[in-house]
Amino acid sequence: MMLSNLLKEHSQRSSQRRVAQEHRRQEACQAANQLTSALTDHLNVGVAQAYLNQKRLDAEAKQLHTHASNFAQQTASWLQLTDQFNNTLKELGDIETWAKAIENDMKVISTSLEYTYKVNKEASTVTAPGTSQS
Repeated sequence: MMLSNLLKEHSQRSSQRRVAQEHRRQEACQAANQLTSALTDHLNVGVAQAYLNQKRLDAEAKQLHTHASNFAQQTASWLQLTDQFNNTLKELGDIETWAKAIENDMKVISTSLEYTYKVNKEASTVTAPGTSQS
């Protein structure tokens, strides 16, 4: 009987060890699954944050491109206005030069007319009335 009791005890202990080992294996699998899930969640948060950052950067790059295009158009407009203003100033300078030339010509004509008038007046006073010049 002793041998049969020993065999029975051995079978019971082996069975208990198998049950305990199966229980530990299930706990280990569950812990591994939880770890995998936690790591995946953590990585997904990082990936999601990187994705959001990339979307924000793309939006800001698009906005920067729009602002740069607007600035380029505005700069071209300013350059055109500055060029027109410069040309207008040149034209005003040309008009001023032309006006000074006309003024000088008018002074010469006026001086010539005054001189001619004076000479004619002196000539008419030299030939006094009543004297004939023949």
